[in-house]
Formats: sequence, C-alpha cells, structure tokens
Amino acid sequence: MSGNMALDKQQSTEAAEKERHRSFRLHNASIPARPLEPALYLVATPIGNLADITLRALETIAGADLLACEDTRVTRVLLDRYGIVNRPVAYHEHNAAEAGPRLLAALADGKSVALVSDAGTPLVSDPGYRLAQLAIDAGQRVVPIPGPSAPLAALVGSGLPSDAFLFAGFLPTKDKAKRDRLREFAAVPATLLFFESPHRIAATVAAAADVFGEERKAAVCRELTKTFEEFRRGTLGELKAFYDEGASVKGEIVLVIGPLDAKPAPAAADVDALLRELARDMPMGKAATEAARRTGLPRKELYDRLLSLKDGDEG
Repeated sequence: MSGNMALDKQQSTEAAEKERHRSFRLHNASIPARPLEPALYLVATPIGNLADITLRALETIAGADLLACEDTRVTRVLLDRYGIVNRPVAYHEHNAAEAGPRLLAALADGKSVALVSDAGTPLVSDPGYRLAQLAIDAGQRVVPIPGPSAPLAALVGSGLPSDAFLFAGFLPTKDKAKRDRLREFAAVPATLLFFESPHRIAATVAAAADVFGEERKAAVCRELTKTFEEFRRGTLGELKAFYDEGASVKGEIVLVIGPLDAKPAPAAADVDALLRELARDMPMGKAATEAARRTGLPRKELYDRLLSLKDGDEG
C-alpha cells in the first residue's frame, strides 16, 4: 500500500511539474499553456521592450516540447520575465549543422518545436531559414507566430512611403562593395531598409548620399522600442552632414531610404545627349551607371543605348 501511495505521489508531483512547465505568468497570475500540435513554430520576440511580446507567443514558448534560440542567456531574460520554465537549447549559425538534425528528429517524433531569435522575427537575418527549409522539405508543418520586427517598426516610424518596401539586410562593409550594392537598388520604386552598425552608419549614409543623391529622403532609426529610441529624419545630405560632424552613435540601427521621386521620362534626345557627354569623360560602364542615377532609367538599357550611339557615330 505504501509503495502504491509513493508511486501515486511521484506521478502527482511529475504531473504538477509538467503543468507548471506549460504555463506563463502575467501580473502575478499563472496562465496555463495548452499543449501544441507537432510543428515548427517561428516565434517573434521583442526587439527591446519586453512588453511587446504577444499572448500567443508566450503560450507557444511555454507550451512547446522544445524551445530553440540563438543565445540561451538572452532568451532566459524573456523567460524569467514571464515565469516560463521551458529550458531553451541553442540553435545558431555556429551549431546549426549539429543542432538542426536534432530538432528535425524531434519534429519527426511528433514533438512541437518553438524557434526564437534574440530579438524580432526568426528567419530575418538569422540562420532560422535553414531549419524552416529543412522542416518543409521533410513534410513538417511550419507555423509563424507574428510579432515584433525591427524593419517594420522602422518603416512605420520613419514617415516614408510604406506602400512598397524592400528589406535588404546588412550592406557589405567595404566601401566599393557597399556602393556597388547600393547602385543595384538606386532605381527600385520602393522604400529601402537596411540593418547597420553604429560605427559604420556615417560611412553608409555618405555612400548612400553619393549613390542616390543628397535630396533623397531617409531616416536613421536607432534603438527601436528601447529607452533611447531615436528617429533622425531628413534628406541623405542632411543626415550625412550630421554624422560627418562626428556624432557619437550607439545601439542597433535600421537605415530607411525613401523611393526615388517619380519623374517624367526624359526625352530620348536628352538621354542620348547625356550619354554622349558622360562617355567623353569616363568609361562606358561608369557613364551608364551615372546616367541611370540621374535619369532613373535601367543601367543595362542605357549601356545598350550607349553602344548603339557609339556604333552609329563610328559608322
């Protein structure tokens, strides 16, 4: 009898612990989290202010059989804030080859796996897309749990057009590669968003001003949702002047650059005259690039046009 009582007590304790494991706390109230169906859940987490977490995200993180994250120390801060005892395991670019198969195996065994990044939405500039691709290829269900996103927060706070936008991640660090990359976006009819570090923002704004023109509107969005959140808005020329003065910059940054202002298509004769003028002082490739910047026309189209002009002049 005593043996049965001890077993019952152990089972009761384990059940209580399991129930505590699947819960989260709001304002000192413990809220149970329902068990999740087997799937890979991509859970957006706060980019600064921990109060930005959604109720669905909390329930998913608390209820998942496995919780994977970039940095367990960072995720632990969020878990402690909301009384979640789910133990996180690391999944990041340095261990993806080893950790990924273990998470996929758990999915194959009918487990629920929640993936969070250090901040924001998984798969946006982190290695989570590899895991998602593998899960999809394996026929597993992938469920997005939407929420905070630094690019979207920057976009809506920048005051720039949001009807069409393009997020391009981080730019190259070297100046030439950075300018070449920016030129690829020069004529894109959409607001552009880039991640940037504080010690490179001055050089990046200067490069953008040179490539896009100093009158193009932009915003440097820093420390979003945090105590020292800042939106510095203006033209690229104005922002370049500000950072050229050696302003001290700290924190995470999203650079938002407005779209090219719509202009009437230049007359063919004017385009031909511009191409001939530029080609007198620079190689054809650079002439076409500069003409594209000034007119907004595609560089390849202008390069082909310049070739035709040269052939005609020589003929």
